[in-house]
Amino acid sequence: MNQQTAIIDLGSNSIRLVIFEISRNGCYREIQNLKVVARLSSHIDSEGALSPEGIGIIKKTLDRFRAVLRQYKVTEVRGVATAAVRNAANRSEIEKLLEKQEGMDFRVLSDREEAFYGYLAIANSTDINDGITIDIGGGSTEITVFQDRKMKHFHSFPFGALTLKKRFIKEDRPTSGELKELNRYLTSSFRSFPWLKKASLPLVGIGGSARNIALVHQNEINYPLAGLHQFKMSPGEVDGVFSRLKKLPLKKRQQVDGLSKDRADIILPAIYVISSLLSYTETESYIVSSKGLREGVFFESLLKEMETDLFPDVTEESFYQLSQDYSLDEGHHRHISILAASLYRGMMKASREEVCREDLHLLHLAARVFYIGEAVHPEARSQHTFYLLTNQSIDGLSHSRRLAVALIASFRNRSLFKQYAAPYRNWVSKSELSRYEQLGAVLRLAYGLDRSRLRAVSNVSLIPGDPGRLTLQMDTDKEAYFEEFHAQKYKKHVERAFGRKIDISSNRH
Repeated sequence: MNQQTAIIDLGSNSIRLVIFEISRNGCYREIQNLKVVARLSSHIDSEGALSPEGIGIIKKTLDRFRAVLRQYKVTEVRGVATAAVRNAANRSEIEKLLEKQEGMDFRVLSDREEAFYGYLAIANSTDINDGITIDIGGGSTEITVFQDRKMKHFHSFPFGALTLKKRFIKEDRPTSGELKELNRYLTSSFRSFPWLKKASLPLVGIGGSARNIALVHQNEINYPLAGLHQFKMSPGEVDGVFSRLKKLPLKKRQQVDGLSKDRADIILPAIYVISSLLSYTETESYIVSSKGLREGVFFESLLKEMETDLFPDVTEESFYQLSQDYSLDEGHHRHISILAASLYRGMMKASREEVCREDLHLLHLAARVFYIGEAVHPEARSQHTFYLLTNQSIDGLSHSRRLAVALIASFRNRSLFKQYAAPYRNWVSKSELSRYEQLGAVLRLAYGLDRSRLRAVSNVSLIPGDPGRLTLQMDTDKEAYFEEFHAQKYKKHVERAFGRKIDISSNRH
């Protein structure tokens, strides 16, 4: 039976309930995600205590969540509270309220724990080995530096989007004077930590404000690939979003595509923090994450039975989950991956070109999900494959890599390939498209060499013949009628992609 785990994130700006379902084979998925815009930081009184109104919001929200939880078979509810509760003068009173919540196990996170869970989410959902994380909440901002997927430094700054807005920006739009004051304050804060200066590592943004920056930018440029996770922006693009939003009054800002209406009043200080940190660290790329503190808490719970807090390989874990979700024949896909690698190496040798490790890796990943769309409908397996892979984020894959895998794994013929690639012409070079066509053609031929799924073809090799011709020799240990038939049928795609003629030969042991 599948297990369900709930995480409640009691933050300074919002309170959120997320429910994950874990299958018996270790795969997981999010099945519910609800948010209440609580703005607890705005309910802190002059003495630093959370007001009775703020405490009432917490109680009412948890009651609402409890009603939702009754509809699920949740075995564990883990609640975490962050800066608004941690720094409140009446923290003990709030903790007593949380302790009374039946069926909910709450704890108030230390600043280190809050930073750690943000880092843990990134380490378990991206292929970034070295970087900086920034999680801008309503009342605090957590920053970490990680190297070789291990957290090396952290700090929780006592400011967030809400508190910065309240302290530095009086009206809808900041004045130049207010921005100068804010810049001085941020630079002074960053300067206290020498490990940040000129770190030159990718900056990974966590949280709602971080996501909204990317959403606004994607809408502005009509970005064709779906998903936010691991979307990359340059510092100039981040500054561009800030400049455009800064010119708008609040009412018009609330209407901007990609910007949450409830975040429109605090988005400018949040972007300014990210822009300032990009400049201070001299970082060339800003990468947005759709995973954050909640996922970090969940990953800790999921992986504790394995006595670790990190997946060995995030990308491989994602592709394993895809194979389980769509009931793929893992043995078949592993076999076509081996055959495809042999074919690729042979074609590179014949062309007197070096074998590219990145191409081999893309070929391996695409083989893991080749024609995954067959699970939707075999008649349009190529179209469904391309749609599925381009319309969902895949942990551990950058957007450019995900597009590459989608083009290779869905390859049927040159005409369809060009049709799929057309919307992405501005994002992919001609040489890259040529490579992806070659890899897709090789993979489709490998697929044909195990068409019956009997593993009849144990090995393949390419033997040079007359000028411009190669012989594909299939080593078999059983009848390979269907494999030879489909090899004859699919070889034309490789011939077109590489400009060489191929003859088929069978060698049965």
